[in-house]
Formats: sequence, structure tokens, C-alpha cells
Amino acid sequence: MKIDRMTVHQVSVPVVSVRSHGVGDVSSAMGNVVLRLETSDGLVGWGEASPWPVFTGTAEGNAAALHVHLRPLVMGADPRRVGEILHQADRVLVGHPEAKAALEMALMDIVGKAAGLPVAELLGGRCRDSVPLSVSLADPDWGADRALLDRITADGVRIVKLKTGFADHAFDLMRLEALRADGPDDLRVRVDYNQGMAPHEALRRLRDVEAFAPDFIEQPVPAKDWAAMAHLRAAIDTPLMADESVFTVADAVRAVEHRIADLFSIKVMKCGGMRNGQHIAAVAQAGGLACYGGDMFETGLAHLAGLHMVAATPNISLGCEFYQATYYVAKDLLAEPFPIQDGRVMVPTAPGLGLDVDTAALDGMTVSRQG
Repeated sequence: MKIDRMTVHQVSVPVVSVRSHGVGDVSSAMGNVVLRLETSDGLVGWGEASPWPVFTGTAEGNAAALHVHLRPLVMGADPRRVGEILHQADRVLVGHPEAKAALEMALMDIVGKAAGLPVAELLGGRCRDSVPLSVSLADPDWGADRALLDRITADGVRIVKLKTGFADHAFDLMRLEALRADGPDDLRVRVDYNQGMAPHEALRRLRDVEAFAPDFIEQPVPAKDWAAMAHLRAAIDTPLMADESVFTVADAVRAVEHRIADLFSIKVMKCGGMRNGQHIAAVAQAGGLACYGGDMFETGLAHLAGLHMVAATPNISLGCEFYQATYYVAKDLLAEPFPIQDGRVMVPTAPGLGLDVDTAALDGMTVSRQG
């Protein structure tokens, strides 16, 4: 079995609203990259790179990484040699974790289809069949987010993550108070600053936030401010989560050593693939930290990779935020709805990633194509 065709689609995925974060906004569309691999015997594997310029990289850079730099490693290769191909990808191209995640995803999709196994089984076997879903509230129009809250809770979602730090502190406290006053009694609230506070102001504000009993507080200060993270972790009672501070396995080792957080957010796009995410989770487990299934601005295709990783990794135990395909994009790239039921994401049992791409939707969103 050899790969004999590789197509790279740069896509623009329309979204339904503005989403604000401590480091920037997304307004009209997500810029992503979709990878299609086809083998000599007709198997097709799909992958997605979901970068964000203020966080990981650009769609243009990841499309070029796949088309120019990684294509020579892929064409004619045996897709079952996933580890070897990804090892070589790291040797020929620095960074670009999203492109490498897309490549791993497409390879594993093919291997799963060839073996008749879901990707979760290739990652060690599932330890859960469904994952609790968290939906992020990040619209600067609180009325719009209040309507979204009604929608998701009617669908059975009982975890929300409030994006904070993009406006003033009073706005954050007002929304937290509204969630506690108006949300269901069993609503679990989490808080994510996306690096939105300066270290000198963080502790006083986080003590205000703690009054609302969030499950955790995520990345309150810039990623590079490790000393501030460690100080805040020691000073507050609420578990502190590291996201932007931990991209790689080496980051995870250092973060455990310096005790900068109680929890890690693991994102397939951030760390460069599902297997790397499992390695980070193993480091966290060794250090006594639990993990959360985070994501970038993704379609259902990339969500599937994160879902299989979470399903097969016991220490990623705090749920997932794979909500964009259902609650944020105007149209998803999957041919069938991303599988959410009663506030939980259901792990597919079909071979490979488990769901197919809507090729007509892909063609309609494609802004450039190579291969």
C-alpha cells in the first residue's frame, strides 16, 4: 500500500458570530487547511490543520508546509509507517504543528480503514465511549451568548467555559454572576483568560473570580510568564490550567518540574498530533496533573482526531471542547453531523476517523488547492 495522491485545500470556513479572547478575535471566517491522501488501492485519508495566527500559525504557512516540504516524504510512502513519516517531518520542517497534525490524522485515517479499526483503537484502545462537552462563551455581545447558553443547556450541555480578559474585569464578573444566577443548578463553569491579564493585576482579579467557584482557571497570564503562573498556582485555591504555556512534551516536563499549573489543556493542533498529545498526558499523569481535551478553531474533521485521542487516553479526564462544528461554524465539513448527544460527544465506532468529509462543502469553501 502506497500513497499516490496528495491534495492540499486551503479553506475559509464561515462562522456565525464574533468570538473574543485575551489574545485576539475571530469574526467572519476560520482559515484552515484540509489534507486528502489517497492510496494506490483507493483508500482515502483526511486531515485538517486548524491554525490561529495569534496562537500557533497561519493557514498559508501550513498549506505551504504540506505542499512544499512534507509532500516529498508522503508521496510513494507506506501510510502504515506513521511514526517514521512523522519523525522525518520533524527533521525536515521546524514547527508547523498543525500541518504535522493534519498529516498524522490523514495517515491514521487510512490505517484505520485498512485495518477495519477506529483510530482510538490504534492509539491504545478506547477507555471511554463518550466525552462530556464544554462549550465556550466568547461573544462580546452577552445577549447573544445568553441565547447560546439557553440553546446548549436545552441540548443537555452542562459545562461552559467563559472566555475572559478581552474586556474589563467588571464585564467578566457580570457574566459570571449571570451564569450562576440564571444557568441550571448543575451548570459547571470554567474560566479561560487566554493570556489576557498582566501578571501584576492577576492575583487580585482571580480572587474575585474564585467567588464563583469555577472548576478551573485557564492561562491567566502570557505563556512566557512561568514564574507568574507558578506564583498564581500557589496563591489561589482553584486549580490552574496551562494552555499556551505547554505546546510540547519538553514544555510539559518543565511545567511539571516548576509546578506552574495543576492541569494541562492538550490540543492536537498545538502539540502536532494525537500521539504527541498522549505523550503530554503521560508526563502530566506522572506529575499528578489531569488534562482536558482542548481545540483550536476547528471543523468536525479536526474534532474527530481530538475525540479519538481523548477516548484512548485515561488522563485526559476533564471533558472536551469540540463544539465549533455544532455551535459555531455556519456549515461544517463533515457529511454527517458531528456526534453530540445529551451534552456528550459520542466516539465513532466506524473504521478510521469514523465520519466522511462532505466534498461539495469542501469545494465550496476552498480558496486554493495544490495537488
